[in-house]
Amino acid sequence: MRNAPWRDLATEPIPLTRPSTDGAELAAVAEVLDSGWLAGQGPRCAALEADFAALSHRAHAVALNNCTAGLHLALKALGVRPGDEVLVADYSFPATGHAVLYCGGTPVFVDVRPDTGTIAPDLVEAAITSRTRGIVAVDALGVPADWGPLTEIARRHGLFLVEDAACSTGGSYSGRPCGSFGDVAVFSLHARKGVTSGEGGVLVTDDDTLAERVRSEACFGMRSAFDRQAAHALATPAFTDLGYNYKLSDVLAAIASVQLTKLDGFMRDRAAIAARYAALLADVPGVRAPEVPADRVPTWQTYAVTVEEPLDRDALAGELRARGIGCNIGTYALHMQEVYATDARCPESRRLAERHLALPMYSGLTGAEQELVVATLNKIIGG
Repeated sequence: MRNAPWRDLATEPIPLTRPSTDGAELAAVAEVLDSGWLAGQGPRCAALEADFAALSHRAHAVALNNCTAGLHLALKALGVRPGDEVLVADYSFPATGHAVLYCGGTPVFVDVRPDTGTIAPDLVEAAITSRTRGIVAVDALGVPADWGPLTEIARRHGLFLVEDAACSTGGSYSGRPCGSFGDVAVFSLHARKGVTSGEGGVLVTDDDTLAERVRSEACFGMRSAFDRQAAHALATPAFTDLGYNYKLSDVLAAIASVQLTKLDGFMRDRAAIAARYAALLADVPGVRAPEVPADRVPTWQTYAVTVEEPLDRDALAGELRARGIGCNIGTYALHMQEVYATDARCPESRRLAERHLALPMYSGLTGAEQELVVATLNKIIGG
């Protein structure tokens, strides 16, 4: 640790994350600009959808302006209405719970496993009531959930199952790719994700009717302008149901398509970075590296260590940031958020929300930078 290379963090900070892009993304954007079609649901969106359908082994994919929109449309298409309860993994970004509220349903937060941060199947079973319509499980921080037990529970109780795969593009569970589980899965293309277009999302499913409904409702309830302009007759849409403007632009779709071609490399880079972190952190007192069961491949979208008591996670984060090293919480314990007004108790989720510390993680992070991150962490803890 004492031999870690010197660096002026005041002028060269190490960020929490940094998208990995190059001239290929710029060239793809230029092609879209030259094509004259920049809006959503055009040819670049269609190409991106085909790639995501193949990646997730699904029949259909629909490109959307963000993952939250995908979760909203998925739950709406699955029939969530006021009075319905949906079991939701508690350790997640609030978009997961918000999507239930958007449909007028009630999110019932279920605690998570202490190791993976993913929803605990035994607690799912215990939370089912006569009002339960479905389950939304999350691949927390890029670690796949227990899709085998969750699928069995959903089938046995006649519930829908949604995979919030926001962080897990490229991951797998028991040899199956993330996105292939449940009735519907939704990916994120946010700038912090392993594959990004800045903002965006992709919904995947094998249900023909659901896919067509989502595609229509993402465009105000009508066929896309790109499709309508190809028709010989003038087509004037009739608006019979409430739709939304959730389309992904072709500019962003082109960027995401290029990113997908680099996914294997991104996954290798992040796995190597995670392994290096684990080795460097082995001798840091009070900081525990994440653990992942052998039956799943995480994406390492976030590298969240556990800061053990009596260390103060927030104070440690402040010291790291003051030294130019980006860090953050892992994610949120949703039952603690005032917007949900719930009396749910999820102690493991709360512990992770209060103890997880996300360290810098991105494909271009160097070994020397990692050594400096851990050396700085060690120095702060040691005083």
